[in-house]
Amino acid sequence: IATEAAPRSRRRSLLAAWLVASLVALPMTLAADDPAEEAASDPPLTVDSITVEPENPGPDTLCRLRVQLRNRGSEIASQLDFSVKINGQELGVYSNQLFMYPIPAGASEEVQLYNFWTTETSRPMPKDGKLTVEVALKGARWWEIKEDDEGVVVWTPLGDVEGLPVSTSITLTMSR
Repeated sequence: IATEAAPRSRRRSLLAAWLVASLVALPMTLAADDPAEEAASDPPLTVDSITVEPENPGPDTLCRLRVQLRNRGSEIASQLDFSVKINGQELGVYSNQLFMYPIPAGASEEVQLYNFWTTETSRPMPKDGKLTVEVALKGARWWEIKEDDEGVVVWTPLGDVEGLPVSTSITLTMSR
């Protein structure tokens, strides 16, 4: 009987020690998971910057528009669906356009978008002389792109990019 009590007592002690260690380690585990959860909530595809040339356009000026996209994902991103607003007014040309420019996994790439006029009949010169350009990436897809045995490049869709839309904007001071 004495020999049975010792193993039971040892088992209880081990169980109690394990329980205490688990409870003590639990808050540290939760704290360690928080940064990973924050990183997971960051969108895998972002609009890092907008470039408009010229930097200080005047009225009736044709501007060149480019965006810098960052792909934090593990696959190629493409089939990019943009929305562009000039002083809050959406440019209609983007409503039915997709850009099939591939953004490699882990890369940051510049994408040329459509040029635009600073002023149009429906968009006069802003009274404050400020031109705000907002670019939103509304959607994109993950792709596998590879060459088959005959040298044909094959694009295979893998699914939609999560975490979209994302956007950024830039405000330019117009010259007169």
